[in-house]
Amino acid sequence: MPISTIIIIILILVLIGAVPAWPHSRSWGYGPSGIVGVVQVVVLLLLLMGRL
Repeated sequence: MPISTIIIIILILVLIGAVPAWPHSRSWGYGPSGIVGVVQVVVLLLLLMGRL
């Protein structure tokens, strides 16, 4: 399994964990999930361009 696939899977799990619907992250707002979403988009773009 390539390292890029592992990175994508980890980022998806972190994004799900940071969603403000969970009780432990309800007071955080949308900041953490937004930041992880942006990182995920950047990694996806790098993957599609073949640089990762």
